[in-house]
Amino acid sequence: TGMNGTAIENFVCVIFNVSFMNCTWHVGRTATEDTQYSLYWRPSKKEDVTECQNYIKDNYGRHTGCQFQNVTIENNYAYFLVNGSRSGQNIQSISDFIIAEKLTPPLNVTVNCTEASHRCSIWWQPPLTSHVRKSSCFKYKIVIENK
Repeated sequence: TGMNGTAIENFVCVIFNVSFMNCTWHVGRTATEDTQYSLYWRPSKKEDVTECQNYIKDNYGRHTGCQFQNVTIENNYAYFLVNGSRSGQNIQSISDFIIAEKLTPPLNVTVNCTEASHRCSIWWQPPLTSHVRKSSCFKYKIVIENK
């Protein structure tokens, strides 16, 4: 329910540096200056829903994002709810969102080259992530530059 065009658009959450998450959105097409949004989330089925504590605001003071610290997402589960009001009227809710993670580089990269065989061996450990536990989920690309 809610007035048409008041729902947020382009809701995206990005996890970075393993435990930080930024969620951002665009205000609805018909949102007025007095429209205010509130973001609630639950990182696992075991936890309670909590409201954002650190909102990002636009020039009108409307919430257009949230910054989270110490984020962990269990079993690829995350629940988000954005609701709010304008002039005492409810806004439309959303159900579509994107969550992504910007990975850190691989860890402990080791290179061992032998001149006699003209071969190099390269080893590394998978990057740290907020929720991916299987190293088989990663694919790597190695670019070798001869300087």
